[in-house]
Amino acid sequence: MSQAERAEAGAVPSPGTTGRSPRNPGDPRNPLWTLGILRSEIITATLRRHRTYALLAVLAAVPVLIGIAVRIETGGGGAGSGAGGGPDGGGGPAFLTQVTNNGLFLVFAALAATLPVFLPMAVGVVAGDAIAGEASAGTLRYLLVAPAGRTRLLLAKYASVLAFCLVATFVVAASALAVGALLFPVGEVTTISGTRIGFGEGLVRAALTAAVVAASLVGFAALGLFVSTLTNSGIAAMAATIGLLITVQILDSIPQLSGIHPYLFPHHWMSFADVLREPVHWDELVKNFQLQGAYAAVFGSAAWARFTTKDITA
Repeated sequence: MSQAERAEAGAVPSPGTTGRSPRNPGDPRNPLWTLGILRSEIITATLRRHRTYALLAVLAAVPVLIGIAVRIETGGGGAGSGAGGGPDGGGGPAFLTQVTNNGLFLVFAALAATLPVFLPMAVGVVAGDAIAGEASAGTLRYLLVAPAGRTRLLLAKYASVLAFCLVATFVVAASALAVGALLFPVGEVTTISGTRIGFGEGLVRAALTAAVVAASLVGFAALGLFVSTLTNSGIAAMAATIGLLITVQILDSIPQLSGIHPYLFPHHWMSFADVLREPVHWDELVKNFQLQGAYAAVFGSAAWARFTTKDITA
């Protein structure tokens, strides 16, 4: 074989070169290759699945049902009677009482209705299935042979779950906004503090509220991912994650356990209502973000420790 042929084959660098061949697009060290894994996990493995479509359809239907129920209850008139207490009532912000006056409030009402149960359950399904689902389908070993690397694959899986949190939350908000605008008048927004802000600023507050709700699920997503590394059964991981959600919410509702309430991941979930105050109250929101960050750090590290030392047999 001539020197030119060997240079083409990569055995000998051709004259005038530094000896470094261009980085292979399939090289795991290539940032574009890493972005490819991330894109594949978010779009193909998470968002473009029939299960995901079904979950998003259910979430989008919740604001529709709430809007229709309020419309029938009030006949499209003023604020419905018995829809809730005042802003500082025991049942939380009375968004439903404002829906008939301003359809934008349906966004806040829908987020308040879906956050305790529907949104985290959907996230629990996706997070619980992230690793265990691949193992039960027999594809996890092939993903690692790619070679993706365990740490990189785990990060990509977590990023895909976070992407679902964001998409699911904004699906609820978008559905509520559309239904609210169709069934009720829209205009200036009366904040929980009693002040009035323009409709444009109200839309910004609604978008910020949806972002806060999505951020509130970060810790639970990490917990679900950790559970997913403990088993090779996707169904078992999903069931265990949702079971933990229900158990923690029960603990958070028992007054005798108030000492541990501030450390439970759903304790500050409803703090998103502070976005609708004038000015925005950040104290509870910051506590919520700090708690979610702590859960993400603890259970993300636990998931990494488990996944990087786990025997992959499927």
